[in-house]
Amino acid sequence: MDIIETLVLGLTQGLTEFIPISSSGHLIIVQTIFSGSSNHLFLEFINIGTLLALLVYFRKRIFYICKDVFIKRDIVLARNIFLTAIPAGVVGYLLADIIGSLSFFSSITVVAVTLALVGIVMIFLEKIPKLSPIKGSGALPASRAFIIGLAQILSLVPGVSRSGSTIITGRLMGLKPADAAEYSFLASLPIMIGVTAKVFISATDRAYFFDNLSVLLLSNTVAFVSGILAVGFIMKYLSSHSLAVFGWYRVVLSAILTTILLIQYL
Repeated sequence: MDIIETLVLGLTQGLTEFIPISSSGHLIIVQTIFSGSSNHLFLEFINIGTLLALLVYFRKRIFYICKDVFIKRDIVLARNIFLTAIPAGVVGYLLADIIGSLSFFSSITVVAVTLALVGIVMIFLEKIPKLSPIKGSGALPASRAFIIGLAQILSLVPGVSRSGSTIITGRLMGLKPADAAEYSFLASLPIMIGVTAKVFISATDRAYFFDNLSVLLLSNTVAFVSGILAVGFIMKYLSSHSLAVFGWYRVVLSAILTTILLIQYL
């Protein structure tokens, strides 16, 4: 892997992990352009940079959550975060080998379809009926937190977007756009930590990491910096806007991909 591909993949991961346009989908597109196929293990390892970006950006929020749990004995938000993380975490763990080997999970055709489907939902999201409004993620009932977690399972399919699926469902559960985004990012932390831990537990995966150390360090550094910028952007943007613009982007990109695929098949 050359330095240009490394930089582009790191930048793609950092920007699209938090902007709800699907990091997995864009990384598959970029890897296909550069090398003709997708390396799933590499994509798991560049999750490290975006995990660190989240931990740094939300460091104060995480501190106060820990303070609530251990000092104030208020576990509501922490409980909700884990309720949201559990479904996708369990399914992802159980299906890890299948996800890593089945061509469906690295298919650019699948990406084209899911980009469009989720994009359409984003465009019309504000017209869809929602549950009663909730003042912040700390007031989110456990049942609604779990429903957001069930929706997050869909993000295992490339092109869906983890942040997209949880922000959309958070809105449907009554959260404001910015609150839904913050909750989405906080709820992703247990899963991202789990993914990082999993790849380092495996001896084969550790060997891959050290064999590609320089490339992974560079891509994760780029992902970290661009990730912090992306989180800051999306939090500010959603404080006064809907997801519609990202929906239109997804639909247009899907149309371009579909056109290219059709030309190749003809």
